[in-house]
Amino acid sequence: MNTSAHWIWLLIAGLFEVAWASGLKSTQGFTRLWPSVWVGLAMAVSIYGLSFAVKGLPIGTAYAVWTGIGAAGTALVGIFVLNEPASFARAACIFMIVAGTVGLKLFSR
Repeated sequence: MNTSAHWIWLLIAGLFEVAWASGLKSTQGFTRLWPSVWVGLAMAVSIYGLSFAVKGLPIGTAYAVWTGIGAAGTALVGIFVLNEPASFARAACIFMIVAGTVGLKLFSR
Protein backbone atom coordinates (compact mmCIF):
# COMPACT_ATOMS: atom_id res chain seq x y z
CA MET A 1 0.00 0.00 0.00
CA ASN A 2 1.44 3.41 -0.90
CA THR A 3 1.56 6.43 1.38
CA SER A 4 -1.44 8.06 -0.30
CA ALA A 5 -3.58 5.07 0.63
CA HIS A 6 -2.49 5.41 4.26
CA TRP A 7 -3.57 9.07 4.25
CA ILE A 8 -6.92 8.08 2.73
CA TRP A 9 -7.42 5.49 5.48
CA LEU A 10 -6.56 8.20 8.00
CA LEU A 11 -9.11 10.61 6.50
CA ILE A 12 -11.81 7.92 6.57
CA ALA A 13 -10.92 7.07 10.17
CA GLY A 14 -11.10 10.76 11.10
CA LEU A 15 -14.52 11.16 9.51
CA PHE A 16 -15.82 8.18 11.46
CA GLU A 17 -14.28 9.79 14.55
CA VAL A 18 -16.46 12.83 13.86
CA ALA A 19 -19.49 10.57 13.35
CA TRP A 20 -19.18 8.69 16.62
CA ALA A 21 -18.26 11.73 18.69
CA SER A 22 -21.14 13.72 17.21
CA GLY A 23 -23.57 10.88 17.83
CA LEU A 24 -22.42 10.17 21.36
CA LYS A 25 -24.93 12.52 22.96
CA SER A 26 -27.81 10.75 21.23
CA THR A 27 -26.96 7.52 23.05
CA GLN A 28 -27.92 9.16 26.37
CA GLY A 29 -25.11 7.37 28.19
CA PHE A 30 -25.48 4.26 26.02
CA THR A 31 -29.02 3.72 27.28
CA ARG A 32 -30.61 4.01 23.82
CA LEU A 33 -30.03 0.88 21.73
CA TRP A 34 -29.84 2.02 18.11
CA PRO A 35 -27.89 5.23 18.62
CA SER A 36 -25.49 3.21 20.78
CA VAL A 37 -25.13 0.56 18.07
CA TRP A 38 -24.36 3.18 15.41
CA VAL A 39 -21.89 4.99 17.65
CA GLY A 40 -20.18 1.69 18.50
CA LEU A 41 -19.91 0.76 14.83
CA ALA A 42 -18.49 4.19 13.96
CA MET A 43 -15.95 3.80 16.77
CA ALA A 44 -14.90 0.40 15.44
CA VAL A 45 -14.54 1.67 11.86
CA SER A 46 -12.57 4.68 13.09
CA ILE A 47 -10.08 2.55 15.02
CA TYR A 48 -9.88 0.03 12.18
CA GLY A 49 -9.06 2.82 9.70
CA LEU A 50 -6.46 4.26 12.05
CA SER A 51 -4.85 0.84 12.37
CA PHE A 52 -4.39 0.69 8.60
CA ALA A 53 -3.10 4.26 8.43
CA VAL A 54 -0.35 3.63 10.98
CA LYS A 55 1.04 0.80 8.88
CA GLY A 56 2.62 3.44 6.66
CA LEU A 57 2.56 6.67 8.69
CA PRO A 58 4.36 7.67 11.87
CA ILE A 59 2.10 6.91 14.84
CA GLY A 60 2.51 10.39 16.34
CA THR A 61 1.51 12.09 13.11
CA ALA A 62 -1.35 9.71 12.38
CA TYR A 63 -2.81 9.96 15.87
CA ALA A 64 -2.51 13.75 15.97
CA VAL A 65 -4.15 14.13 12.55
CA TRP A 66 -6.89 11.62 13.50
CA THR A 67 -7.73 13.48 16.68
CA GLY A 68 -7.45 16.84 14.87
CA ILE A 69 -9.99 15.76 12.26
CA GLY A 70 -12.20 14.46 15.07
CA ALA A 71 -11.91 17.55 17.23
CA ALA A 72 -12.39 20.14 14.49
CA GLY A 73 -15.04 18.13 12.67
CA THR A 74 -17.04 17.47 15.83
CA ALA A 75 -16.87 21.14 16.81
CA LEU A 76 -18.16 22.10 13.36
CA VAL A 77 -20.97 19.54 13.51
CA GLY A 78 -21.85 20.97 16.92
CA ILE A 79 -22.08 24.47 15.52
CA PHE A 80 -23.77 23.76 12.17
CA VAL A 81 -25.95 20.74 12.98
CA LEU A 82 -26.54 20.76 16.74
CA ASN A 83 -26.95 24.55 17.06
CA GLU A 84 -24.11 25.01 19.54
CA PRO A 85 -22.85 28.55 20.03
CA ALA A 86 -20.57 29.98 17.36
CA SER A 87 -18.16 32.80 18.06
CA PHE A 88 -15.04 34.29 16.58
CA ALA A 89 -12.97 32.73 19.38
CA ARG A 90 -14.35 29.25 18.71
CA ALA A 91 -13.78 29.66 14.97
CA ALA A 92 -10.20 30.79 15.60
CA CYS A 93 -9.54 27.77 17.80
CA ILE A 94 -11.00 25.40 15.21
CA PHE A 95 -8.85 27.09 12.57
CA MET A 96 -5.74 26.46 14.70
CA ILE A 97 -6.62 22.78 15.01
CA VAL A 98 -7.07 22.55 11.24
CA ALA A 99 -3.84 24.46 10.60
CA GLY A 100 -1.91 22.12 12.89
CA THR A 101 -3.45 19.07 11.27
CA VAL A 102 -2.64 20.31 7.76
CA GLY A 103 0.88 21.20 8.92
CA LEU A 104 1.45 17.67 10.17
CA LYS A 105 0.30 16.32 6.82
CA LEU A 106 2.56 18.68 4.87
CA PHE A 107 5.65 18.02 6.95
CA SER A 108 5.32 14.24 7.23
CA ARG A 109 6.58 11.67 4.82
